[in-house]
Amino acid sequence: MTSIDLAVVGAHLAGMPLHHQLVERDARFVRSCRTAPTYRLYAIAGSKPPKPALVHAAGGAAIEVEIYKLDVAAFGSFVAEVPAPLAIGTITLDDGTTVKGFVAEPRAMNGAEDITPLGGWRAYVARQQVPSE
Repeated sequence: MTSIDLAVVGAHLAGMPLHHQLVERDARFVRSCRTAPTYRLYAIAGSKPPKPALVHAAGGAAIEVEIYKLDVAAFGSFVAEVPAPLAIGTITLDDGTTVKGFVAEPRAMNGAEDITPLGGWRAYVARQQVPSE
């Protein structure tokens, strides 16, 4: 194995605050897609920068993700920087394939907002930026 596909769901998406961590490792964009409809997405309370938690759960939905290809060494250095309560696990995509990707420990849901109905992190960020009237 010379490379690993990685699904990102939040702050590492293109244009988001942590995307540079992929760019610095010469990650190659593969595609945008969705998870299988078996996940819930939460906005983690108090995370800086704001980050989501993807959790495999009953009553889930398909969540937007981006897939990046990293060489094995780059993947290893990337994973070493992933802070708790986030982790890297195996995610099932809507086409039935599996890739490595961000998942979360149960403690990530403490005080978190369930944003599953929005379908992805970009929709949540866009909602946050809408001025209140």
